[in-house]
Amino acid sequence: MTNDNYTGVTTGTVATACSLAALDAILDTSDIACVKVETPKKTLDIIIDECKKLSSTKAYAVAHKNPYNDPDVTVDLAIVSTVELVDKTDEDVNVTIAGGEGVGIITKPGLQIPVGEYAINPVPRRMIIKNLQDQIPEGKVAKVTISIPEGEKIAKKTMNPKLGIVGGISVLGTTGIARSMSSEAYKNSIVTQLDVALALNLDNLVFVLGNIGEKLALKNLDITKQQVIQTGNYVGFMFEEAEKRGITEFTFFGHIGKLIKVAGGIFNTKHAVADGRREIMVCHAALCGAPQKDLQRLFDSKTTDDMMDILNELNISVEVSNSIAKAIHDRCYQRFDLDLNVILVDMEGNYLNDNFII
Repeated sequence: MTNDNYTGVTTGTVATACSLAALDAILDTSDIACVKVETPKKTLDIIIDECKKLSSTKAYAVAHKNPYNDPDVTVDLAIVSTVELVDKTDEDVNVTIAGGEGVGIITKPGLQIPVGEYAINPVPRRMIIKNLQDQIPEGKVAKVTISIPEGEKIAKKTMNPKLGIVGGISVLGTTGIARSMSSEAYKNSIVTQLDVALALNLDNLVFVLGNIGEKLALKNLDITKQQVIQTGNYVGFMFEEAEKRGITEFTFFGHIGKLIKVAGGIFNTKHAVADGRREIMVCHAALCGAPQKDLQRLFDSKTTDDMMDILNELNISVEVSNSIAKAIHDRCYQRFDLDLNVILVDMEGNYLNDNFII
């Protein structure tokens, strides 16, 4: 499929390959083991797992995404396309595309596909049409139905339920090629939360890093799930995208062990990218008057929870937490012109700072 372990193909490319193989099966009874798919980037050879002609006008094909160096939940997932040739009734249309089992349906505005449509994104739709249209017999229309049998199960591991895509996964891809570390694909998925929130005219948005932050925010704050925006480790990216969309005031909520990094100007909170938690904590504790021997204890601590225990002993935990929350606010205001309401909590959801608004 591709030349190395660092790239793969998108669900849109596999769906296109299956559609092309099914059409070939209708037009030619020979065995179809591989098809050439034209993507926005280049032409790819895609292996077909199974292809069967059901009648003189109908066939289906199955293929899957080969593994590549990326934690992609759709790797090895079977994708099916059923194609049927019918008589043309509309001179402007020669390919129609629908979803079947395991392909989600859009239920909220703000996404690339209208509410009520199957979650097959624009580029995969264009790829299917472009690859099929020249082979369709005159006077015929190719009715394409994309199915993903395990799609509804896999969708629970994606952002789809939060985005209002129900019943399955999305058929995605902007270039036809999936890149390793999926940082780009992941960013594309999480940023759609902002578009949905804007389309629904939601206010009082709460940004959290992940599922734990969302759970604690829903427990502590008077908000709905729709008002929660997950950033993952890409805090800076999501804040920048929020600012671009005119979202400049919101609550930034989460465990101090992650959010403290932003106080030091670290806007990608992945541990392998940068840490600095103990250095930031020691700095703010010193500003709040902690003795040198206790600063050393803080520096030697393994976790921020251990650090908070020391600050509680010194009766300065709230003061230090307030200082860190203010630093987070100021960093974000300087870099993005965002006015944040910062709420720091521990793993039980207990508030650590008190300079915030509820």
